[in-house]
Amino acid sequence: MKPIIKVAVAGAGGRMGREVVKLVLGDPELELAAAVNRSAVGTDAGKLVGLEACGISVTNDLELALAETKPDVLVDFTAPHSAVEHTRLAIKHKVRPVMGTTGFTPEDIAELDKQCKEAGIGGLIAPNFSIGAILMMKFAAQAAKYFPHLEIIEYHGDQKLDAPSGTSVKTAELISEARQELRQGNPNEEETIEGSRGGYYNGFRIHSVRLPGIFAQQEVIFGAFGQTLKIRHDSYDRAGYMPGVKVAVQKVMEYTGMVYGFEHFID
Repeated sequence: MKPIIKVAVAGAGGRMGREVVKLVLGDPELELAAAVNRSAVGTDAGKLVGLEACGISVTNDLELALAETKPDVLVDFTAPHSAVEHTRLAIKHKVRPVMGTTGFTPEDIAELDKQCKEAGIGGLIAPNFSIGAILMMKFAAQAAKYFPHLEIIEYHGDQKLDAPSGTSVKTAELISEARQELRQGNPNEEETIEGSRGGYYNGFRIHSVRLPGIFAQQEVIFGAFGQTLKIRHDSYDRAGYMPGVKVAVQKVMEYTGMVYGFEHFID
């Protein structure tokens, strides 16, 4: 029988955080150790997410929660400006961070990897926890070997803060590992409206759509003589990410060092 994993949730009152709290409270293999949020302090975490009271009150002090409850894992869906500091706090208290927050630079990841190894724990930074999205990235990287001309279009709601999305950047990175840089399009093309060709990455373009009514979609379009190939993934509900979050919480217990990308946890 697997030991129960104690989980602290940062951003517990946010849209993704609430789903994580529901996941942990409803799964016999997981135990909610702490719920951290800037607001709703003192509210029972179960009540916060529309469930029965669970006896865990929301706090706004992450470090104190980690020190007092000693969880195995911290799941963090907060904001880019706090992501690095939250990760450092988790590592300081030897709590394995599972970060669903963007905003990490390559230098941040390298330093956090060093800190994890020194602490003897694993960590994960994942732009996307959707198993379907991870498969989309893997398929796109494989296709890029044969269809080197491509563009990425990602769609999110109009309140999303970052552009392009972390998922599209991770997709671009995986594609670039499988394909050499190839500058696409007419070499003499000229944008008559700035930005109309999208963001440049390794020879191809990433386009970010931001509109109300959209949740999260991404497609990678490949073009070749006489044919096109489209690989697309659509998310309709945040609950769709939770199976991946559970896999991450369990797998991170087996690693040492900081892992960048949920795809490394998918066999």
